[in-house]
Amino acid sequence: MAVDVYMNFNGNCREAVEYYAQVFDVKNPQIMTFGETPPHPDFTLPEEAKNLIMHARLNILGSNVMFSDVFPGMPFIAGNNISLSIVIKDMDEIKSLYNKLKDGGTVEMELQETFWSKCYGSLKDKFGIGWQFNYE
Repeated sequence: MAVDVYMNFNGNCREAVEYYAQVFDVKNPQIMTFGETPPHPDFTLPEEAKNLIMHARLNILGSNVMFSDVFPGMPFIAGNNISLSIVIKDMDEIKSLYNKLKDGGTVEMELQETFWSKCYGSLKDKFGIGWQFNYE
């Protein structure tokens, strides 16, 4: 199991990913925009979100570093835009860690199935540290 870094940007994520890819000599970074995600019948994607980056990942010196733009209307505070991500193949471990860290914290997204994972959720722990959980 590894803990990955997840960084959020305020509309300039593509620029950041391309910059870090150049600095660390990562070829062909994979980038997905919000507009490239499968449509959801209960949610219409705002026009201003379509070209923003939903997810990108670079392997930098053996570590996964993931990137995203914040969704329009979501808060962005420079310096608080990094969270830690648990990506594992053990559903019970994800649930256990999530439930332990949410005690005294704030749930941002309950554990649930998404189009990219059978189980994803996010929270801020009681110390204000952001955590994301993703079933691989």
